[in-house]
Amino acid sequence: MPNVVCIGAQWGDEGKGKIVDCLGPRADLVVRFQGGPNAGHTLVVDGEKTVLHLIPSGILHEGTLNLIGAGVVVDPETLLQEIDGLVERGVPVTPDRLRISDRAHLILPVHRALDRAREESLGEAKIGTTGRGIGPAYEDRVGRAGVRICDLLEPDTIEDRLSLHIRERNVMLEKLYGWPTIDVKEIIKAAREWGERLAPFVDDVGVTIDRALRANRSVLFEGAQGTLLDIDHGTYPYVTSSTTLAGGACAGAGIGPTRIDKVLGITKAYTTRVGGGPFPTEDQGQAGQHLSVRGAEFGATTGRKRRCGWLDLVVLRHAVRVNGITSLALLKLDVLTGLRELRVCTGYRADGREIENFPASLRVLRACEPVYVTLPGWEEPIEHVRSIDELPPNAADYVRFIERELEVPADLIGVGPDRDATIEAGNPFDTPSRLS
Repeated sequence: MPNVVCIGAQWGDEGKGKIVDCLGPRADLVVRFQGGPNAGHTLVVDGEKTVLHLIPSGILHEGTLNLIGAGVVVDPETLLQEIDGLVERGVPVTPDRLRISDRAHLILPVHRALDRAREESLGEAKIGTTGRGIGPAYEDRVGRAGVRICDLLEPDTIEDRLSLHIRERNVMLEKLYGWPTIDVKEIIKAAREWGERLAPFVDDVGVTIDRALRANRSVLFEGAQGTLLDIDHGTYPYVTSSTTLAGGACAGAGIGPTRIDKVLGITKAYTTRVGGGPFPTEDQGQAGQHLSVRGAEFGATTGRKRRCGWLDLVVLRHAVRVNGITSLALLKLDVLTGLRELRVCTGYRADGREIENFPASLRVLRACEPVYVTLPGWEEPIEHVRSIDELPPNAADYVRFIERELEVPADLIGVGPDRDATIEAGNPFDTPSRLS
């Protein structure tokens, strides 16, 4: 079977957890390759909600091996809490089902403190981070000053590494931001406990994936955030601190690009984003309120209310191009039920000219006015529908319009929050494009 990268095509919160959970039984391995606990993947199974921050969403399927790759920054406290929470609910989390790359970097309490101190100091100009320490941890990673999972397994050296690491960052906290410093001895003690508990799960994840691929086993690579939060191709600086694109799966997991067969881009049937930054199709009127309430648009990690607006095809064309998306998962189509008219942004206009491609400049993006096409809505409930032919005609036309505009088929169409509330028009693992 092909190996598939599952990627967010908007500003995150598209529903990646649901799709990975849906496709999990078809994959032998599910691999998380970037991000940190700022990502919250929400799964609803038999009416019970599960929110995962670091553990791949395939953990709810007994036959799946779940891997956390080297490109992920791991908060050991969060990870251990997540493991304990799953075990308490009867979900087995053992080294046979979960492994963590020895090359993954750690998020330490000093990273969380720096993250929050910086945001506070920026005032109205703040980026809108989750305060989970992801940015500072990636800074240390790139600056060759990070602490890795493998370091936790070396109790004789971890004390020296942490002492130097935290001492330098305490200077920043105290002198630059006026924040309390972090107690080095407490972190060293905690690190030894983290190492003892996590040791059975630590693995050379890249080698494990390679062995699986050589044995013709299938792999599903799970992205954490969305395309527009990518450090290079997103709305910089209102982005996350890692590569969120499909290409990042290779570096973050430890495999070559020839191992990727297909890319599934996940998008809502409308658009949302959390935090600051330009949002051309944001709707602050009744339609935006409808999307917010019907879609329960609150962040799984922070509880922050998401900004809501109309579907933006400029964003999605950008996502299709930079990720090489081969099919779509179009989710939350049911949220549009009850709207008489649906607006879809097909382009931008700024300074008297048409803009077809997503601009890099925030100044240009803030000046962009969406060019809309209006399509008719529908009133009929669709949560029970399991075939595209059973959708109300206007709902089916909406899906087909998106497919034509993006030249990418919608293999999966979400019509409700539960695991089985999905129309499968194609199988991302083995079905050729319906548009080819």
